[in-house]
Amino acid sequence: MTSKASIGTALALGLTLGVGTGCAPTQDTVDDTLRPFTPLQSIADFNATPPSALREDSEGTRSELRSTDRGHQQLHIRFSPKVHKAAVTLRPENLWDWSDLKDFHLALDAHNPGDESVQLWLGITDASGAVRRQSVNLAAGESGTYYVVLNGPFNQLDSGLRENPPPWDADEMFYWRHGTKDLDLSQIQKITLFVEGNLTEKVITVDDIRLRQNPVYSPSHIQQFVDQFGQNSTIDYPIKIHSESELKRTAKHELEALESNGPMADRSRFGGWKDGPRYEATGYFRTKKVDGKWWLVDPEGYLFFSNGLANVRMANLTTLTGMDFRDPSVREVDPDEVTPEDSIGIVKLSDEVRRTRYVSSSLRHDMFTWLPEYDHPLSDHYSYRRSVHKGPIQSGETFSFYRANLERRYGEQAPESYVKQWEDVTLDRMQSWGFTSMGNWVDPAFYPNEQVPYFANGWIIGDFATLNSKHDVWAPMPDPFDTEFVRRAKVTIDVVAEEIQGSPWCIGVFIDNEKSWGRPEGSVSERYGIILDALSQPAIQSPAKQAFTRHLKKTYKSIAQLNERWDTSFASWDALAEKKYSPSTHTDAAVEDYSTLLALLSEEYFRVVHNTLEAALPYHLYMGVRMASWGMPDETVQASIKYSDVLSFNIYDEGVQPHAWDFLNEIDLPSIIGEFHIGATRGSGLLHPGLVMADDLADRAEMYKRYMESVVAHDTMVGAHWFQYVDSPITGRAFDGENYNVGFVSVTDIPYPNMVEAARSFNKTLYPKRFNDQ
Repeated sequence: MTSKASIGTALALGLTLGVGTGCAPTQDTVDDTLRPFTPLQSIADFNATPPSALREDSEGTRSELRSTDRGHQQLHIRFSPKVHKAAVTLRPENLWDWSDLKDFHLALDAHNPGDESVQLWLGITDASGAVRRQSVNLAAGESGTYYVVLNGPFNQLDSGLRENPPPWDADEMFYWRHGTKDLDLSQIQKITLFVEGNLTEKVITVDDIRLRQNPVYSPSHIQQFVDQFGQNSTIDYPIKIHSESELKRTAKHELEALESNGPMADRSRFGGWKDGPRYEATGYFRTKKVDGKWWLVDPEGYLFFSNGLANVRMANLTTLTGMDFRDPSVREVDPDEVTPEDSIGIVKLSDEVRRTRYVSSSLRHDMFTWLPEYDHPLSDHYSYRRSVHKGPIQSGETFSFYRANLERRYGEQAPESYVKQWEDVTLDRMQSWGFTSMGNWVDPAFYPNEQVPYFANGWIIGDFATLNSKHDVWAPMPDPFDTEFVRRAKVTIDVVAEEIQGSPWCIGVFIDNEKSWGRPEGSVSERYGIILDALSQPAIQSPAKQAFTRHLKKTYKSIAQLNERWDTSFASWDALAEKKYSPSTHTDAAVEDYSTLLALLSEEYFRVVHNTLEAALPYHLYMGVRMASWGMPDETVQASIKYSDVLSFNIYDEGVQPHAWDFLNEIDLPSIIGEFHIGATRGSGLLHPGLVMADDLADRAEMYKRYMESVVAHDTMVGAHWFQYVDSPITGRAFDGENYNVGFVSVTDIPYPNMVEAARSFNKTLYPKRFNDQ
């Protein structure tokens, strides 16, 4: 199984590439008898007169037809870095109807003439507005054929993985991102090619967008592809481990190298810049603006920039085995729990429960070449998930190959002694690699450490009222007006405070993550879904509806005035409170009020969390809620400004685009990136690159450095945290199926050399570069 089809392979298979730089001849035709794929329909033939598809450029995009030396026309596209999303859209004169076709895919030929890789996105939208989005990476200078399966067994495959092994060994597959796989194929309104969040201009050439018949599908491609170490069993790659003896040798060599490396020479005790200026020492981390730039200041008064790895824990590294238990007691949830399902560690099951074991998914169970029997020494790495976020399996047995590999690597001289050794090695790595801190979701076992500063985390869960936007990513939004939410916030934060014990090594606290505030660029329902959900409920069931009704009564002199503004017919304020409000259209005045209500709800959330944190942890920074860049309405950002010590955002782009984040300079508060990453399938053995894609492991390391350079160049940024320390399992995290190459270390706990070298190189000059604008 190859993860990157080369141009040589494509030509050997007889594929038409039809791409070029514009100055070299390209192969325009081949003998159709040599094609492994049966052509079905041309979608965009750029040689056709008139054009077979209408073209529309967005802001920041310039496309044009160019001829090769042989007179073959191709679509040449320039994507500007001065907009977040630059796109070219192809539309038919009449909607494309592909409903008569069965078991087919869309393919296109593309060429990247630039000297940087390009993550090319493909969106296909039907007449209802439903869309599927996928992306692929084109290396510098690469030409090839790229495809997305639209119909047939592979398209319907629901394995619980974010991406499955490619269905055939030719060309390059677009990787799944988001949307729906069940488009209305009888009414396709557009195809969009785009890039997002680029730091530099990207140029590609596209040719011959067409539909082709899929080869015969074999289910065997998703069987037996995971070896006893949790690695890809079908291919070899640079850091793959082949035996326990090799694993132990590799570990020994790394430990010897770590012994010769300590903290970087310019670091203070807490990781600050001891070679730079020194300010008042308060005994805790704080923020300070120096010469127009925001910084953290460490407990001893040295300037501090938080560069580190997030998710340094093993709690979410288990994967579903395809087994479950008929005993329902295993799925019981204690309503007083404060740990979310995906953060719970290894769960030990009783022999009684285990006797009720059965195969719940043979599809998943058959992915593995090996899993231990219950009497095997490594069987203590089995666990359980009572519920999952997405996927065909709602609960089930899990296994952690990563923990098992740690036991293989270090042995077990005392119960779980390998875990303690892992903690020690992890701290040594952080300092050797030059990181100044660990980011969000650090295992609380690291809280007492006095070597590497960290951030604590709490997630407020419980049986309080929620608001469902219908566009939620992780979970419905808590209703902050519910007194039970207020109580549960205190319960959660009190637990965090007890774990921290007032340690000066704790920089600050993140509470919650990527909440469903709304999508500011979307429709009214996407922007204000949680507000509309509250208004659709009877006030007796919704504390938010009660608060909104009180606010509207203060805003309008009468219900008649509100009816006039909203184009409604409520008989009284009581009717507004009691009845369901779900309009099919929204007046401009109503939308203005939705905005005010979102600001009201956001402020109540941040007020509750801030005040609770301040009472429990008065000397630690409140780091905000880690808003996703796609879900940060202005109303919520403004509320966070009022209550957060540091604003936090998860930015999954090539870097911090200056034009997109200039508004932070106007806010003039310190900001931090809670999550970012870059991944690659080529060279890692993984099946999905993650949210931002590199060509290979070397390209991944270079993109990491460029990302971090964009962060330190921004005057408000005081840090950035790579997500995450360890690769996702190849068969997906149990909670949500993510099977990304996003770790600094692999499933066998082997560091990626390119990433370690890149981190050390960047971190050696981190402080003078940030301070002196180098």
